Amino acid sequence: MQSGADSSNGTTLRRHGSLTATVHTQLEAMILRGDIAPGERLNEQFLSSQLGVSRGPVREAARLLEQDGLVTSVANQGAFVRQLSLEDALELYDLRATIAGYACSCLATRATESDLTELRALVQKMQDCIDSDEEETYFRLNLLFHDRIAVLSGASRTARIYSALDKQVRLLRRRVLRGDESMRFSNEEHREILAAIESGDAGRAREAAEKHHINGKRRWINTL
Repeated sequence: MQSGADSSNGTTLRRHGSLTATVHTQLEAMILRGDIAPGERLNEQFLSSQLGVSRGPVREAARLLEQDGLVTSVANQGAFVRQLSLEDALELYDLRATIAGYACSCLATRATESDLTELRALVQKMQDCIDSDEEETYFRLNLLFHDRIAVLSGASRTARIYSALDKQVRLLRRRVLRGDESMRFSNEEHREILAAIESGDAGRAREAAEKHHINGKRRWINTL
């Protein structure tokens, strides 16, 4: 009898964990899209109703998002989408520049023709978005370009760190890539990064990636 009870409890725990993971993914997407704005409280009752779950998974997902750096908890008030201070933002941009530079230097020494073909296609798609004035799609492809470089670098820890930092920076980044001139400048730098990776020059690839991310920081500062 005890064995059956243990099995039932294990199944319940797995289902609960799976539900929490699903809610975590959904809440993360809402935050990164800006559906829940920085500084806004995560209303457990509203979110549980909207997502069709009990308040428990919402509460647990909020704890996971706090570990991710996207949410902060205030005693007796609840969980809030993180508002980055100026110091937070500058630190995150600098860290991302360093991590991205390392990822690009790694990829420059190991990129396959398949990797390069994928990155070339993304750069072209971004150019198509510029030509057709599709800012939202450009923003999404820009994120994908850098995410794929981190993954293709073969440095799994680096990819995880870059992804975590990128999510936090996305709390304030969307306004950076606005307008034709900004997108064109950004994609020209993507071409420089890609050319450096294609050349197999790790130092040049690191420098191009770091410059691109630091320029992103400067563009963000100019929006303040």
